[in-house]
Amino acid sequence: MNTCSSHPRAASIILTTVSLVPILCSSGNAQGQGPGWGAGIVVDERLSVLRASPDLSGKLLRRIGRGRAVSITGRIRSRDGVLFYSVKVTRRTRGWLQKDALILPRRAGEDARLLRLLNASADFDRVARARIFLNAFPRSPLRPGVLLLFGDAAEQAAIGLSHDASRRLSADEMQANDAPSFSYFLNYSGIDRYNRQGVRFAFDRQQRKFHYDGASWREIIRRYPRSPEAIEARQRLKSLSVVLTR
Repeated sequence: MNTCSSHPRAASIILTTVSLVPILCSSGNAQGQGPGWGAGIVVDERLSVLRASPDLSGKLLRRIGRGRAVSITGRIRSRDGVLFYSVKVTRRTRGWLQKDALILPRRAGEDARLLRLLNASADFDRVARARIFLNAFPRSPLRPGVLLLFGDAAEQAAIGLSHDASRRLSADEMQANDAPSFSYFLNYSGIDRYNRQGVRFAFDRQQRKFHYDGASWREIIRRYPRSPEAIEARQRLKSLSVVLTR
């Protein structure tokens, strides 16, 4: 008995379904959709707007904070040429992020791209992006330079923090309590966000000034002793030692 001739409608449905498979797959590839894109990390919060559609005028769902990891599930280029990634932020939160807001640590050249952004950054932004680099690229050949940059940015921040703390901490209020005055400085709220980036400060009690504790410089000497950055790191640690032991 000929099944196909007996059930022409069923055969038509089967053929139609099979013929649609390559069309759907082709459409997915055209948009760059599919598994295995991996993880991305937000490095430029100025661009990290999660949208409902891959378009700069698409509905804003939320802004993703710097340092946040997202799962990339696809990509598509908008009509104006901007590349968007389809991302999953949480189990319930998905949307589209502009590609330039992210780095993809597994992709070649992303460490150099982030370093360019680092060099153009200043103040706390430089510290925060350097921390992202150090966490995301543990084997990058650019790491010694970023460790040096991280420490220098932290020491530069210490200058401003010293000024701010001296201005905001009242001598009368500190004397009214039994707590040591230096403990007020080391508990100053302005250093909290730096602590969260792995920056620790030493305190010169005589001058009432913060200084970076030099951890990244010591890492350079320990892990990259023959690098040009190690020479610079030793000089910085020597200067720090003089300041803290006088």
